[in-house]
Amino acid sequence: MWRLGFFFHEMGFGLLSIFLPLYIMSIASTNGLFYIGLMSALALFLAMPASFFWGWSCDKTKHYKRYILISFIASTIILYLLTLTNSAELLVLLYAVMSILHVAHEPPKNVLIAEMYSREDWEKSFARYEGFTEVGWLIGLLLGFFTSIYNVNPTNTLILCSALNLVAFLASLVLVTDPSLIFERGLVSIEKSVDFACRGVFVASKIFDGIPVNEKLKRENLRAFCTGLILFSLATSILFTPMPVFISKIVADTSLPQSLVFAIFVLNSGGGVVGYFLAGSRSGQTTGKSRVARIVLLRSVLAFLLMAILQTSTYSVVLATSILMLMGFAYALFLVYTLSLSMELIPAGRAGLFNVLVGVGGACGSFIGPYIAQTFSFFFIFVTAGIIFLITYVTFKVFV
Repeated sequence: MWRLGFFFHEMGFGLLSIFLPLYIMSIASTNGLFYIGLMSALALFLAMPASFFWGWSCDKTKHYKRYILISFIASTIILYLLTLTNSAELLVLLYAVMSILHVAHEPPKNVLIAEMYSREDWEKSFARYEGFTEVGWLIGLLLGFFTSIYNVNPTNTLILCSALNLVAFLASLVLVTDPSLIFERGLVSIEKSVDFACRGVFVASKIFDGIPVNEKLKRENLRAFCTGLILFSLATSILFTPMPVFISKIVADTSLPQSLVFAIFVLNSGGGVVGYFLAGSRSGQTTGKSRVARIVLLRSVLAFLLMAILQTSTYSVVLATSILMLMGFAYALFLVYTLSLSMELIPAGRAGLFNVLVGVGGACGSFIGPYIAQTFSFFFIFVTAGIIFLITYVTFKVFV
């Protein structure tokens, strides 16, 4: 039940994720892509040190609920403030400020899941959380679809986003509690050290006895894992920051209603929901390590396939929808596996590092993507993202 507040929070931001770029395009059509890229990049750059601070602070104080409440009430207030202006510059500034406070719930949420369940259940627990909240995101996209159909004005749409975050705050105030004991991540760290030492003794004893040794005594490559997270986030952000504009364009080119843009992203989110529940059903410590690289390779192939949309107009919407559904599915698997691995690899006190690493790539990509789209074309977006996903695939192969 403690997840209920996060469900409403994701509803609000699911609606906002597509509405806000399209709204900015409507009030700053000439430089709309520039403002979208600037907004996303600035928000993510500011969120990086904030994520690290919130992660350090919640582990230092052993209080997690308060940071979740800060995130939700701050989002409620700032989303309401967005209704008071139609200036693109001020929207960008307010969104950037909100990003600093919004990320306050991420590290505490990850720690709560890690400390409430054993290591064997981490992937299943993260998958259940992400699947449940992804349904909220999907419902938020559906709300956007209906607000678009019925021409709900931007002010009322932003008030709806604000109200959903207020509900999230009230639900979390009642349902979220801090864990009484914090020890699971420490136990996992000790187990990994003991296991590594035992394998070392086993290999050494075989060498001393003159027995041929085929085993390799190696730890996971943490640098490769961190680099892979940054690159994956970079490619994803390059691809998806201008994606609502691209989908809006191909929908307009086929003379279909603009409300279909929300419907396509609903299906993208639906693919994510399927991925989360599949990840939960196939959880296991070795499962994530062995599959992360293959998931990244799939994303690379899908990015290159998006180029086919530029060669046809007849089936462009259908092809784009199918590719986005598969991308949502792959992203869900990637997130569950890397989240559980990060809680195993990243020590206590640095719970925000995962969000920082994702933020580094996301911040760079969110500016690069719209810039490439506006200066060159979406063809170069798809090529760039596909190549970076390929490099990420190699990086995760090194990690494993």
